Amino acid sequence: MNEKRTSMIAICLTAVLAFSPAVSFAQSATTFSGEAVALKASAAGVSLALADTGPLPSSGGNLSTSVASVSVAGIASADTLSSSTSGSGATSQSQSTLQDVNLVNGLVAATAVKSNSSATCSNGRAATSGNAQLVGLTVAGQSILVSNPNLSISLPGGISVIINQQTSSSGGTSGSMTVNALHVTGPGIDVVVASAQSDITCS
Repeated sequence: MNEKRTSMIAICLTAVLAFSPAVSFAQSATTFSGEAVALKASAAGVSLALADTGPLPSSGGNLSTSVASVSVAGIASADTLSSSTSGSGATSQSQSTLQDVNLVNGLVAATAVKSNSSATCSNGRAATSGNAQLVGLTVAGQSILVSNPNLSISLPGGISVIINQQTSSSGGTSGSMTVNALHVTGPGIDVVVASAQSDITCS
């Protein structure tokens, strides 16, 4: 009887262990995404992306790049183009800067342009922020002071200029923020200056 009882107990214990959930689970890691591009342009059959960090790996890290100057006749020119993106700990962040920006034959110009974005985790919740700074900005010869995001200016010839363009989303454990300091579109032209994208998914 004792042997039979011991055998039954052993079988029951084996069954309990087999069907019980694991005592501990591997905690999922925070993942990152980001990219910064100083100048993106598509016009007159020309397509370019300068001072482009490329996409940040999901594991994070640091990426940076720079270009001394660029000049594409009739489309864009700028000096000291620089971009960086990084992800570590609980933060993903990107930024891009340029000097002496001139777009579409002087239709849009600025002495200095900078954009930044970030996505952070706090207690498993995601939050985002970002902004653009433009010094000496002129559009069609008029000085522009930027305060609020997504200021849109329509110009003759179907040209549209969006200043401090921001797109963001955050809900629960994920957050995403993209800031374009300048976005100029029109017939056959699309130019983005100082684009900074940051995304995060919290563990």
